Amino acid sequence: MATMRPFPSRSQLTICFAHSAYAMAATFARHTPDIHHFQVWTAAELDQRIAEADVLVISGLWHNGLIPQAARLRYLQSISAGMDRYDGQALHGHGVYLASAAGVNSRAVAEHALAHMLAFTRHIHTGRDNQQRRFWRDMIGNPVQREDELGGKTLLIVGYGRIGQRLAKLATAFDMRVLATKRNVSGVGGAELYTPDHLPQLLPQADFIVLTCPLTPETEKLINGPALSLMKKSAYLINVARGRVVDESALIAALQNGTIAGAGLDCTWDEPLPADSPLWQMENVLLTPHTGGETQQYEERVVAILLENLERLWRDERPLINQV
Repeated sequence: MATMRPFPSRSQLTICFAHSAYAMAATFARHTPDIHHFQVWTAAELDQRIAEADVLVISGLWHNGLIPQAARLRYLQSISAGMDRYDGQALHGHGVYLASAAGVNSRAVAEHALAHMLAFTRHIHTGRDNQQRRFWRDMIGNPVQREDELGGKTLLIVGYGRIGQRLAKLATAFDMRVLATKRNVSGVGGAELYTPDHLPQLLPQADFIVLTCPLTPETEKLINGPALSLMKKSAYLINVARGRVVDESALIAALQNGTIAGAGLDCTWDEPLPADSPLWQMENVLLTPHTGGETQQYEERVVAILLENLERLWRDERPLINQV
């Protein structure tokens, strides 16, 4: 890391909040109105004003080409838990502290994944489709095609961080068996833990596979054709991680030919999902527009991390919360 310049004092600090939807500045002002700050809502506004910022609170509007323009920037607080969009090495070389928002939406994402599981089990997705068509479905005589229960089913969580651990707790309340993969399997309970190299042995056991892992070179296309072929034909894949953890072409083929029963996708390879993607029209697919982490508490939780990290910087105390 580059030699760090002294962090600006409270009276000298300027914070830029940059997001297209979250009212971060208004939330921050309710807590600390005396610190100079401003909000930008578009990439164009950010490009014009980033040079004013000592602290930047941002997620989707960020691109690494902004680094040379951010001469004053000392601390970047991501609004998201995922950090794959940030060039941490370049930021550190520029003398910028980097922190994530890990944990702020772990409850929301876990509940979103569970909602997908319940929707498939209880046929909520087809019920909504039938509602749009004003069609009252008859009862189903074939038990295999009928609504079912989560109790007794096996859940495999790929990536057992805060979201995965929260999901395991919820699934256990539904009397599910919970398997999970984690690089370090010591010191964490709530599931039968295995290292990631056991994934081929775990996939055939699961009725639901939920992806909650970060996107890294090791996890890109982790769920590919061979992995999908190991899953039960009755199994569902739920992705609340990143779209590129899944080989989307292989997934589409698996859904079309019945290799797996269905998929709940909160993220896709390209976002927004292209209009010509077959995923839009598949009855056995549930799509949500990367909203798994949305919660009415989001701004408050990010601001709480920001305020604590500012205090640590003023005290010259490290590490920051969620420092990268």
